Amino acid sequence: MISQRVAVIIGSTRANRIGPEIAVWVRDALREGSSLHYELVDLAEVALPFLDEPRMPALGEYAHAHTRAWSELILSFDAVVFVFPQYNGGYPGVLKNAVDFLYAEWRDKPAALVSYGTRGGNRAAAGFLAVLNRLHLRVIDTSLELALPEADKDAAGHLREVEATLAPYRDQVRALDAGLTAALAAPA
Repeated sequence: MISQRVAVIIGSTRANRIGPEIAVWVRDALREGSSLHYELVDLAEVALPFLDEPRMPALGEYAHAHTRAWSELILSFDAVVFVFPQYNGGYPGVLKNAVDFLYAEWRDKPAALVSYGTRGGNRAAAGFLAVLNRLHLRVIDTSLELALPEADKDAAGHLREVEATLAPYRDQVRALDAGLTAALAAPA
C-alpha cells in the first residue's frame, strides 16, 4: 500500500527565521512510528508573488504557471500540516497569500496546525483556523502551540538546542499524527 503524503508547510519566509528548524523537527517527530509520509514544503522556495490571478481561485482557471504549479503541488498531498509563527498577534501574510491562491485544492483536505512564538502562537492559530474553516479544510481538533522562550534562543533568534527545546512536545506531535491518520481514514 502506498503511504499517504502529508505536506509540512513552512509558513514564514523571513530571512532570519526559525521556521525551517522547527518544521524539520516536527516532520521528523511526526514520522516516528507513522504510516504517513511527511514532506517539507517551504513557502520561501515556492516563492509565490502577491496574489496576481485575474479570476477568483474558486473558478480554478489559473492564468499563471506559478499558480498551476502550486495547485499541482497541493493536490499531490493527501493532508497538510501548517507550521507558522505568530507575528504581532496574527499569522504571517505570506501564509494567507499562499492559501488564498487556491480554493478547491483545499476542500476536505485534512489539516493540522503547529504555531510557535514566545507564548505559543495561540492567537495566530485561532485566526488562521477561521480562514481554513472557510475554505472547508478538515482541521483536526489537536493542534500544537510551541512556546519558545527567549532564553532558549541565541543572539540571532535561533533555537540554541532544537531537540532540547521541542522534546517536551513529542507526545503532542504523536497526537497530531494520530489525528491526521484518523481524518484520512474517515470519509470526507
